[in-house]
Amino acid sequence: MKYELVSGFETHIELQTKTKIFCGCTTQFGGEPNTHCCPVCIGLPGTLPVLNREVVRFAIKAGLAVHGEIASVAKMDRKNYCYPDLSKAYQISQLYAPLIIGGYVELSSGKKIRLHHIHIEEDAGKLIHRHGDTYVDYNRGGVPLIEIVSEPDIRSVDEAREYVEKLQQVMRYIGISDCRMQEGSMRCDVNVSVRPEGSETFGTRTEIKNMNSITNIVKAMEYEYDRQVDLIESGGKVVQETLRYDDVSGTTSSMRSKEDAHDYRYFRDPDLVTINIPREEVEALRAEMPELPADKCRRYIDALGIPEKDAQLLTKYRRISEFFDAAIEGVKSPKTVSNFIIGQMFRRAETESDKEQFDLPTTPQQLNALVKLLDSGKIRNNLAKATLEKMLDTGKPATDFISESDMGGVDDNALLALCKAAIEGNAKAVADFRGGKEKALKALVGNVMKNSRGKADAQAAEAKIKELLG
Repeated sequence: MKYELVSGFETHIELQTKTKIFCGCTTQFGGEPNTHCCPVCIGLPGTLPVLNREVVRFAIKAGLAVHGEIASVAKMDRKNYCYPDLSKAYQISQLYAPLIIGGYVELSSGKKIRLHHIHIEEDAGKLIHRHGDTYVDYNRGGVPLIEIVSEPDIRSVDEAREYVEKLQQVMRYIGISDCRMQEGSMRCDVNVSVRPEGSETFGTRTEIKNMNSITNIVKAMEYEYDRQVDLIESGGKVVQETLRYDDVSGTTSSMRSKEDAHDYRYFRDPDLVTINIPREEVEALRAEMPELPADKCRRYIDALGIPEKDAQLLTKYRRISEFFDAAIEGVKSPKTVSNFIIGQMFRRAETESDKEQFDLPTTPQQLNALVKLLDSGKIRNNLAKATLEKMLDTGKPATDFISESDMGGVDDNALLALCKAAIEGNAKAVADFRGGKEKALKALVGNVMKNSRGKADAQAAEAKIKELLG
């Protein structure tokens, strides 16, 4: 029997506010243990939380970015459980009246992964296990989170991977989080169940907690799918439980039985007021939103003639797309700018982190000026490429490396002489070309470009050599 994977995600994203959700402590990552906390965020008796307005604004932006409905009224609830990383024995969260209802994330296939809701809450502290002892660091406690809860619409690990990547990309674009999974600012709880293909009834689900790597999410889902199928086919039953994933062994193991909402004894937080969201504030935030990556990618393809694969690379990170937008101002061919960025500049930004920052010595205005020299015919592509390398090495503009004589070009008589010299000096390449080896022509054109110091037009040189060779 064939089985279908069914999955939904609960994605926790730390918000890049300067202070925590209910107090004035910094949200800065790192720091000595227990130095970024105060009586409020560790819940000492007699302290009162005050909701950070910026947290609500950031969450509304997240909701707008995923096409959700912004609630007019939202409330905070207490989620009660005892665990060492939660010093007050409850987490302030939302259950009954979350801030965002519905929404979706659209995959490249056109499929929409529906969202159930987005709510705001506080993060817990962090447990550190060393040599058989457990230490608690409350620096992270009280850092503001949004939790994005999807419907169980994901049907493959590829869809799961793309869903997480799209969420990560969009949240970075709108500037509410860096979504660095390796630092814990984006974490996923992955719900997995299986059912016979064609069935409309959901199987029993398990939840893999605190996944902080897309690679591990894929591996954990593959393992859990196989485990559940093997269990069912051997006559066993899947038990609803919470699992951890061991990236060394590549296996999941049980942490505890899976809790439902009633197990947490949710109730309205008595210390926090109702949140009222005026429509005019929602519209003001909507007006602040940047162009989202999917819209930007479509514009690059349709309006600028950028190939789809290149457009996806240019829009993957906001800084690269902003660099590209500035560099194409007034140029004849945006594709030329795209080629320089994806070709030469990406080689200088090798890692994903480098591309996210895209902090190179050459400015978009400098690249724009170089491409305009190319557009005007004053320089050729080979010289432009060589010049860009020098620009990237030094941060200096193109005019520091291109002289007036370099911009003179090569007239028809000079080009004819260069082509004749290339033919006379490369008998083997001529023979190879006449023997049907098209690649030999490139060697002859290369000779022309070398002797003209890149000033000749390569296409014109190729045409002239073909003409001379009959």
